Amino acid sequence: MIANALLVTVAVLLALGFWLMDELKFLIPYRRILVHQYGPALLLWLTISFVNLFTAVYAIQRKFFLKDTGRKLSHVDRQVLQGQFPLPSPEELE
Repeated sequence: MIANALLVTVAVLLALGFWLMDELKFLIPYRRILVHQYGPALLLWLTISFVNLFTAVYAIQRKFFLKDTGRKLSHVDRQVLQGQFPLPSPEELE
């Protein structure tokens, strides 16, 4: 789940970066000055955006993709205890 959230976050930030590079072409002559003076602030902004976007994607995944996990796991547990599942029961392991 963390890997999926990381993949989505990186994809969104890359898309945002490419879009910004296209929109801010007029700043190319000032690139050295901007990176030198505002580089740390831009890096901090990028880090905060990455963390916020990652946590949002992770929370959305937990909310929508793990919705019925408890019910599904209780169903599997009942099958194991009734002997309808090909896994060995806890009594057989001992």
